[in-house]
Amino acid sequence: MKHDPSQFQELPSPLPEGERLIWRGRPTFKGLALRAFHIREVGIYFGLILVWRLWSNWSGASLGDAAVAASWIIVPAICAIAVLAGLAWAFRRATTYTITSRRILLQFGVALPMTLNIPLSKIEGAALKAYSDGSGDIPLKLNDSGRVSFLLLWPHVRPWQLRLSQPMLRAIPDASLVAAKLAEALSGLPGPSAVSMDFAGGQVANPASLSPITAAA
Repeated sequence: MKHDPSQFQELPSPLPEGERLIWRGRPTFKGLALRAFHIREVGIYFGLILVWRLWSNWSGASLGDAAVAASWIIVPAICAIAVLAGLAWAFRRATTYTITSRRILLQFGVALPMTLNIPLSKIEGAALKAYSDGSGDIPLKLNDSGRVSFLLLWPHVRPWQLRLSQPMLRAIPDASLVAAKLAEALSGLPGPSAVSMDFAGGQVANPASLSPITAAA
């Protein structure tokens, strides 16, 4: 998938001589909305409340009265889903992931733009979690003793890894292709050798030091 470079944020500085750009991209709106902001779960929650209100008002009132009483749930449900969708759109628009031959850059932040520069030498391992739409997450396990703030990085961080946070390329399109490019950058192998690595088990990157996670259907 080709992108117009103008749609991404500019790099903090020009790439040094000898460093080459391998891939640039941003999260998908659908991936962020469903898996970071949990729009589907919120919709189900309000749907269950709506059904409960209809059922509880059914015995003592007419169908019309029950429908009016239940309609009070619809407005906050629409507002909540709209807010979450807006946040997903804003976070996607403010995010750019970049992989070069020497580092990975995470540019993010809606109100306060930030850039996390991760040298490839600091990456101990990586993993791929793929989804049925072709998108996926690639968390990065760092060998640096310094801690990365979970709250500062969210949602560009592996879920539930609070003690040792792992930066993550989240909801990226064509995740298997990006994983192959990352494997090439980390291992120094030519492209075809990197692509032939076993993605079925969710593995990618340095074969000697991976932290795989199970690929999703």
